[in-house]
Amino acid sequence: MVKKYRGLRGLWDMMQGYRLLYILALVSIAVGALSRTATLLLLRYFVDDLLGGKGSMKGIPFFAFLFVILAAVEGGALFLKGKLAALSSEGIIRRLRNFLFDHLQKLSFSYHDHTDTGNLIERVTSDVEVLRKFFSERAIAVGRIAALFLFNVTALLYLNVKLGLLSLLFIPFILFQSYWFFKKISKAYEEYQSQEAKVSSVLKENISSIRIIKAFARQQFEKDKFEKVNEGKFRKGKKLMLLHSFFWPVSDILCTVQLLFIYYIGAMMAISGQISVGTYIAASGMVIWIIWPIRNLGEVIIHASEAFVSFGRIVTILKEQREEDFLSNEKSSGFRIEGNVQFSHVNFSYVSGEPALHDISFSCSAGEKIALLGGSGSGKTTLINLLPRFYDCTSGEILIDGRNIRTFSRSELRKQIGIVEQEPFLFSRSIRENILFGTFGACDDARVEAAAKAAAIHDVILGFPEQYDTVIGEKGVTLSGGQKQRIVIARTLLKDPRILILDDAMSSVDTATEHNIRQALAELMKGRTSFIIAHRIQTVMGTDRIIVLEDGRIAETGTHEDLITNSGFYQRIFDLQSERSEDHV
Repeated sequence: MVKKYRGLRGLWDMMQGYRLLYILALVSIAVGALSRTATLLLLRYFVDDLLGGKGSMKGIPFFAFLFVILAAVEGGALFLKGKLAALSSEGIIRRLRNFLFDHLQKLSFSYHDHTDTGNLIERVTSDVEVLRKFFSERAIAVGRIAALFLFNVTALLYLNVKLGLLSLLFIPFILFQSYWFFKKISKAYEEYQSQEAKVSSVLKENISSIRIIKAFARQQFEKDKFEKVNEGKFRKGKKLMLLHSFFWPVSDILCTVQLLFIYYIGAMMAISGQISVGTYIAASGMVIWIIWPIRNLGEVIIHASEAFVSFGRIVTILKEQREEDFLSNEKSSGFRIEGNVQFSHVNFSYVSGEPALHDISFSCSAGEKIALLGGSGSGKTTLINLLPRFYDCTSGEILIDGRNIRTFSRSELRKQIGIVEQEPFLFSRSIRENILFGTFGACDDARVEAAAKAAAIHDVILGFPEQYDTVIGEKGVTLSGGQKQRIVIARTLLKDPRILILDDAMSSVDTATEHNIRQALAELMKGRTSFIIAHRIQTVMGTDRIIVLEDGRIAETGTHEDLITNSGFYQRIFDLQSERSEDHV
């Protein structure tokens, strides 16, 4: 949609589909500007011919009628210009916001890992708003300025060539100082926007973690941190405003000197009889509509610099490569995997350097339950994130049903993989909508309730005032950790995935609830390939195979009975957790 150019070419490409409306708006502007110039010419004839004694009083109504007609034409043209400019600019920005939002959804996990969320929000909101104002006000103003300048210069040259040429005397100086400020303000505005993004980031982080801040009584620290970043924004903003403040006096002085110069020369020519009084009055009006539009062009140039900066910041997002899908929708639609999974000499690194995974090789058949066990940072979650292609392995290959997962469409692959993450995330919507989030078609209430029962959350939901229609707070803040986890499990189960991933899904539930969920999952995992990441031995004892990871490598593999007899990591963890259980008895 938006070509990856900076400057005017990129802005022009953004207007695709709305260019006709803009052209019609420019035509309206031309009509309005022509009407204004015609009014000044009519005024000249009114003064010289009628008031000068060449006509009769009977001509006054006719001139009045013409003045009214020209005013109506100008007013109608300006109204039409405003309407067309609003329709086109709002349409352009609506499409840009939609495209930008969609683009962000399809960028890679690694991009989001390394990009500040507050910065992205700033670009999608503030920078897009700057572009909206540019298209609705600034860009269309260029057409009005050009039309007024062209028509009035032509008319003034028609009235008197000398006055017409002298009216252009200071134009190069006005344009030069506008261009100079354009360069200065562009740099200052880019710095200001970057600092504003930092303020947004600090604010977002603070609000999202307000409970932790209060729990540790860190309000003053956070206040000082915000004030420091906000002070940076104040300084950048002050610099930007000073440049704006300096631009207007310089511009006004140049324009005023030009006007006074023309008024003086014109007055001398009128006194000496070189031009008529009517010509002088008309020329005085025309030179205003020559000089001040050029002065306003400087304003447009200044604001255009801000638009170019904002567009450049947006383009940096649009240039990012989306996650590619190698299969078309026709080929991948309805595709159903069986669930046979094979990791073959897989290595992975988040950044160039030390790999996070080293030579991972194992396979499992459809329907098997595989447990991944290891200490923090051992690579359990990293390994499992390769399966739905959140990241692609650096070397080696991962096969599903004998096919390299790089040949699968990411979207179709992910539709058939269910994930319950360690930190459950819920949307600020109803419980029903959260459970239905993973489905892509119609789903009746019976299936929703069946999934909730399987996740041991149905009875809890019935205890809420609105039951399944109860709207939960942002990130499920109104629910307990165990309740959030069980709703996420229900959402995953309703999705009916062929491959099921439980990333330490039992970490937020009590023992009784864990027992209920484990029983339900044991039944529902039949026929599905399941990967269970856990820290507790009790959670993985009943799986078909346990893979123990240490420092990104497979240290041990086997069943619970096999590993318990080895003097390895698994046996040490088992003994440690057994001692803790005995201590609590």
